[in-house]
Amino acid sequence: MKTICAMREVFRAMSSFETAFEKVYRITLNEAMILCILKDATERMTATNLSKSTDLSPSHTSKMLRILEEGLIVRELGNEDRRQMYFHLSSTGKQRVSELEVDKVEMPELLKPLFK
Repeated sequence: MKTICAMREVFRAMSSFETAFEKVYRITLNEAMILCILKDATERMTATNLSKSTDLSPSHTSKMLRILEEGLIVRELGNEDRRQMYFHLSSTGKQRVSELEVDKVEMPELLKPLFK
């Protein structure tokens, strides 16, 4: 039971951080994770690649991509297979990723040791 109670505190801390993060950056942690993955990508990224990289469900990834396509990412059709779609950061998205600094957001004490 002690583990469950400790996990509850971790979830509370993460929820608190996510709320603060959204207030500062006006994007969710899931959206930020997708932006970071696209920034670091060494290959062309599909929705499937992004879903696997973030451990988000395909439907949730799809929703995040639609939101991010409103200026932060660009969708391209594949050259060989026009049904295949690839995603990359727009110039605005690149700028936004460079601005994402966790230290601008209050980190709950419980999580601080994880990021030292």
